[in-house]
Amino acid sequence: MALKDLVATVAEALVDDPDGVEVAEIEDERGVLVELRVAKGDMGKVIGKDGRTAQSIRALLNAAAARQGCRAQLEIIDG
Repeated sequence: MALKDLVATVAEALVDDPDGVEVAEIEDERGVLVELRVAKGDMGKVIGKDGRTAQSIRALLNAAAARQGCRAQLEIIDG
């Protein structure tokens, strides 16, 4: 499973508007940057209380990236 697909699957399960989820994957010399965009009303669901949900998504992303032998970063963008 691609890192982009992993983040999209998790985010779609969390939000009220799964069609509003957009994920982009950008590779550079430092690793992979995964950009997550959700609808404005769903930002709180993706970030979570005190950022715990976002940190959990980042932990899953980092674990999957480590299995693929690369580094990954998640950026949540207000859409």
